[in-house]
Amino acid sequence: MKHLLELTEDQLLPELTQLGQPPYRARQVAQWVWTKRICDFTRMTDLPPPLRDQLGRKLSILTGKISKRIDSDDGVVKLLIEWPDRQAVECVLIPEAQRRTACLSTQVGCAVGCAFCASGLHGLARNLTAGEIIEQIFHLQAACDQRISNVVIMGMGEPLANYQPTVAAIRAIIDPQRLNLSARKVTLSTIGPPKLISRLAKENLPITLAISLHAPNDALRRKLIPAAANVTINQLIRAGQEFFSQRGRELTLEYVLLAGVNDSPQCADELIAIARQLRCNINLIPYNPVAGVDFRRPGKKTIKAFCDRLRKSERNAHIRASRGASAQAACGQLRRTVAFSDNTPA
Repeated sequence: MKHLLELTEDQLLPELTQLGQPPYRARQVAQWVWTKRICDFTRMTDLPPPLRDQLGRKLSILTGKISKRIDSDDGVVKLLIEWPDRQAVECVLIPEAQRRTACLSTQVGCAVGCAFCASGLHGLARNLTAGEIIEQIFHLQAACDQRISNVVIMGMGEPLANYQPTVAAIRAIIDPQRLNLSARKVTLSTIGPPKLISRLAKENLPITLAISLHAPNDALRRKLIPAAANVTINQLIRAGQEFFSQRGRELTLEYVLLAGVNDSPQCADELIAIARQLRCNINLIPYNPVAGVDFRRPGKKTIKAFCDRLRKSERNAHIRASRGASAQAACGQLRRTVAFSDNTPA
């Protein structure tokens, strides 16, 4: 069964033609789904009832279901979406002023194995399809009754390790005839396989690229990110330079601050040296502790001193506000708590 959310209107047309329907039916169905956000064929009232039944047997729209929801005190909502194969992923709605940001996952679990992250503690189960990635936006909008304005692909998984579905999902998100978000409001976060960053740079996707750096030198980065064993920071710098050259979009360097690990003045100076080689801003992320993982968040004074040191060197640095603490904010925590608490598959 094909996933409707993976189809453009032009790709939907032959599906309806096979059912003996006139071309205008494709536009009707597309408008129900993408404009009205109706994902149930039985509610598409301007379609003949027999056609609604046929479409329900031929195409899927929402294949996942919300198995758990947690609402944080600060308005953040985290959903655990379970697929028919009983695998599950997290997605998050982050409200801030007029923005409603959806944080999406691209894989069930993660193979990267960042030492401080809950997502990879149980390895990678499988990739998500493009439809499953897009579905998360629909689930968040329906559950929270709020229109998504921004998307960050920063949830479970390494997006570029699931390259084609992730790119296809982004195209749907920014397509004027589908979700119609500005590409400038879409950010993809990656640990940075340089060849895949170069490949992404050649796509016609003027999105923001965030490189998950987390360490200012190769030795420490390889300890924190085992999957980066064969990637040097110099290679990432060159790939980032190429991305800026191709897309004209300033990069973001993401840096999780870990107490006593990467929060020293020397680390700040090494990070400054990296940032000077890129058109970028630096996003400092105070660590959200994960049960059973031996890392801590630095104190407020240490975080501020680190940021101030970057700013004094005229680097554009920001401390990301901690959100969703009461909703198990760290990526992968909710799935881990639910899926692995009773030895059920995940």
